[in-house]
Amino acid sequence: MILGAHVSIAGGISKSVERAFEIGCETFQIFTKNQMQWKIPVLKDSEIKKFKENVAKLGVSPATVHSSYLVNIASPDKKTRLRSLNDLIADINRADKLGIPYLVFHPGAHKGKGVRYALDTIAEGLNEVLFKTNNTKVTVLMETTAGEGTNVGYKFEHLSYIMNRVEIRNRIGVCIDTCHIFAAGYDIRSKHTYRKTMNFLDTVIGFENIKAFHLNDSKRELGSRMDRHEEIGKGKIGIKAFELLVNDHNFENVPGILETPGGIDGYKRNISILKSLRRWK
Repeated sequence: MILGAHVSIAGGISKSVERAFEIGCETFQIFTKNQMQWKIPVLKDSEIKKFKENVAKLGVSPATVHSSYLVNIASPDKKTRLRSLNDLIADINRADKLGIPYLVFHPGAHKGKGVRYALDTIAEGLNEVLFKTNNTKVTVLMETTAGEGTNVGYKFEHLSYIMNRVEIRNRIGVCIDTCHIFAAGYDIRSKHTYRKTMNFLDTVIGFENIKAFHLNDSKRELGSRMDRHEEIGKGKIGIKAFELLVNDHNFENVPGILETPGGIDGYKRNISILKSLRRWK
């Protein structure tokens, strides 16, 4: 597994590469804009050039852009859904300009309309988004969720259902968040439960469709349906799961991105822990 972290773009997107290098990342994830605003600022050519120069100079390759937290393409509210679709389209185009291969987004929440409504609405929205960005090389990754509120994506079957209804299959995949799947009830704490969960994941979604991981321990217990990230080995998941994951040959060269608490110092600490767990290169 290729290890990295979500890093800040404060001071310009090109600065994110420098931060990733400082942390000890092999890869990294960014937002391309403020994640809590609908506003989409212009991505300047000079900043794109500087970003790519830093990537080449420092040797840290970006893996993923994370979409805005406001995005909800399952929303029954027409205005919110339209904004969400436009935001995803904009982020895909921005990722493509930066040479970043994946865009990660949370599938969405049905707001009382039901799971089936949400899954069908997400699939319909993804078909529109992928069609309108068919000139790009970016693959869109649905992130597993903890299942808080009316969010869908906490069952592997949800993501499989959506993928089977997406027309441009080569541009859709999945990002597995370890905290989220644990909170959703998938146990990965022992060799036995890890293998059971991974076998089910392969059966329902397919390892070939797992393009990225978010590596987070959990503050809350198995099946809590609560999304609360913790540093690696300090939460309810524990260190064994991450040892199994970073050494799993099924995910060789797949990016694993930290989203743990603690800022830059925390990321340095957690990257070091994950690297120390490797048994093979």
